[in-house]
Amino acid sequence: MKNLKTSLTALCVGLLITSCVPKKKFEETQAELTKTYSNLTMCNSELSATKEQLAAARATILGNKELGASNSENTASLKSALERCLANQNTGGQNISKLVDEIKSSNSYIKRLVAANSKNDSLNKALSDKLTRSLGSSGTEDIEIKVKKAAVFISLSDKMLYRSGDYNLNSSANAVLAKIAKIINDYSNYDVQVVGHTDTQDISTKAVKDNWELSTLRSLSVVRALQNDHGVSPARLLAAGHGQYVPKASNGNVEGRSINRRTEIIILPNLEEFMKLLDKNIQNSN
Repeated sequence: MKNLKTSLTALCVGLLITSCVPKKKFEETQAELTKTYSNLTMCNSELSATKEQLAAARATILGNKELGASNSENTASLKSALERCLANQNTGGQNISKLVDEIKSSNSYIKRLVAANSKNDSLNKALSDKLTRSLGSSGTEDIEIKVKKAAVFISLSDKMLYRSGDYNLNSSANAVLAKIAKIINDYSNYDVQVVGHTDTQDISTKAVKDNWELSTLRSLSVVRALQNDHGVSPARLLAAGHGQYVPKASNGNVEGRSINRRTEIIILPNLEEFMKLLDKNIQNSN
């Protein structure tokens, strides 16, 4: 562009020199040249803008084609889903009816299960009452009997059964265990867990390493007495020790530590027998 303007200017100057063009004529020619150059510059600018618009238009057309293809795929997918829904419409009613029947069956089963559980709670209450009557003269401050979590818990203080820091049963323990064993044997479908507990006071002797071992050895002494001295089947018995880790009271005072030093005899329904009881209730209800 610049070369063109220079060439035109040179041409005009040459003409002026060779043909002795008047100065006024030269200036008019020069003005016309400048106007022409200005118009040419404007045309080039508009041409560049038009090229850019054309490129943008092409990109938009390409994008619209891709969008159209995507929309076609979505339409096909929706159409397929609609066809599946229509195809399943006939079986939907049957499925709902089947689901309603299953819900009714489940509700019936739950009701029978609740009834069986209520019966088991009644048995536990009767067992607890018998234990309370039998052990009533043994010193209630050292014995606690509760029904909880579908089981009967008999909590015996350590001084009823053992000497301090020892796991061998004392002379008075046998009388208490004899009363408990009699009722345990009357409820032959129940299992028996014996769990020892201690306080947090450290213990370490030649015979006992720590509280955990002490609690376990104490529960084992009770299990052996129930089996060997009172005829409870060993298949029903389980011995365990929690040490100091399941306290009932604070270990920060004498009274709390005394409460925590205990042996629990837990009488609970045999799971297999409970399921038989449940099945029997179900059959009777049918």
